[in-house]
Amino acid sequence: MTSTPAQPTRARRVLFVHQNFPGQFKRIAAHLARDPAYEVLAIGKEGCPGLPDVRTLTYKLHRVQAKETHHYARPFESGILHGQACLRVLLALKEKGFVPDVIVAHPGWGDTMFVREAFPDARLVHFSEFYYHTDHADVGFDPEFPNNIDDRARVRAKNALQLLNLEACDIAVAPTRWQKSLHPKPYQDKIALIHEGIDTTYLCPNPAASFTLPNGKVLRPGDPVVTYVSRNLEPYRGFHTFMRALPAILADNPGCDIVLAGGDGVSYGARPAGAGNWREKMLAEVAIDASRVHFLDRIPFARYRELLQVSAAHVYLTYPFVLSWSMLEAMACGCLVIGSDTAPVTEVIRDGENGLLVDFFDTAAIAATVSRALRERERWMPMRARAVESIKAGYAVEEGIAGYRRLIDAAAL
Repeated sequence: MTSTPAQPTRARRVLFVHQNFPGQFKRIAAHLARDPAYEVLAIGKEGCPGLPDVRTLTYKLHRVQAKETHHYARPFESGILHGQACLRVLLALKEKGFVPDVIVAHPGWGDTMFVREAFPDARLVHFSEFYYHTDHADVGFDPEFPNNIDDRARVRAKNALQLLNLEACDIAVAPTRWQKSLHPKPYQDKIALIHEGIDTTYLCPNPAASFTLPNGKVLRPGDPVVTYVSRNLEPYRGFHTFMRALPAILADNPGCDIVLAGGDGVSYGARPAGAGNWREKMLAEVAIDASRVHFLDRIPFARYRELLQVSAAHVYLTYPFVLSWSMLEAMACGCLVIGSDTAPVTEVIRDGENGLLVDFFDTAAIAATVSRALRERERWMPMRARAVESIKAGYAVEEGIAGYRRLIDAAAL
């Protein structure tokens, strides 16, 4: 009696959706793309970076939200427009025979609002990055930028899209406990805690590192170098506070160099009144020695790593908001991070153990802590080593990949 040959197992189809693909999915998407057990595709907005090994389809909005739309409702209308544009791509994929088993998406812009109309049976995994609040988070945190009742109503209305996203998905992911805790309690049981992770093999201390400034000066580990990094230089990441601490830092440490890397756009919040960007705004307010304070734009990742590796004191300030990769990357590179005593920074930095915490608004305390870091560099070496170990133990990219794999592979159960 002859046996029937076993049918080959079809590769599991995984579709990533992210307006700025790959975004938070860079590691897991690249990992799955190298595994023949998976067929990986992605959808992003036109102009997204993409990944070399992942075929990425893009959508384009046919219009933006109308000026006539009530300003509370404009984010929701924008979400509908993004969802509609993405749906067209989803339907074209379906017509060509690609039906995903799992869809992993950042739904914050509305891309997956209508995904169930195309693929009702796919397992939908949403990255739930942030749920807006009018108190006890970013809104109203900074008294320099007070909010009014109109602002609060607009912020509350933004959660209409977030609620639809939570309702639609099979399971969601939040990268920190605090970010998870912001979501409504009835939904928290369906939110898994998974940080996408930091590549601690690439991002690590290097005593032989060097960083060349635009003026030709070469910085090396052990030099009195203060670093500050943000995608954009803006108040949400404490740029205004840090700038106000610079005169005291420069006066107390005449041999130090201060290096700031970041763009002049706005990722969060608004542009300043009376200036083109926040750098111009703060330079008009604060007198500094331009020969010792070096403003860099966004820099290539390899150069960014070198900057962290030569840092003697790395300042990371943030409103209670989404945690930046840069703080974790700085710790992985062995920086002494001086972080704001705000959530979710305090979830990672244990004051006096693997970093130092300061009041977000206390410029004198920030300056004094930076000066201590520069004067007593040997004292902080064990703390820097513990920072590296804490990232390896709790935020390594391998753990992030494993966490996402568990969610994706659950579709086969």
